[in-house]
Amino acid sequence: MNQNTYLELLQKQEFPDPVLVVREHSLFLDHDSHQYEAIALVLEGQIDINIGGAKKICLASDTFHLLPNQIHTESTGTKGVKYLVSRKVPNVEEEVVVQELET
Repeated sequence: MNQNTYLELLQKQEFPDPVLVVREHSLFLDHDSHQYEAIALVLEGQIDINIGGAKKICLASDTFHLLPNQIHTESTGTKGVKYLVSRKVPNVEEEVVVQELET
């Protein structure tokens, strides 16, 4: 995916503007999770994302998507990684309304 398509995707899904993340080479983050949803576009290098035993190798122009509170590991390649990421915090009020409608 190119950067323009990525930015259009973020806009359609009502994500905020992305930020640039640069990680050093051979970095490993074990059992990480975030309270936000994240959609990222790799610009340079490599990052491997492992979710529940399913490993995704992401190179330049690849995207990855993490849901809120999704436990995952991250590791960077020998040249590190540079990526754009947009993070959207779930709207708690919307979640409550959905839960009430489901019951």
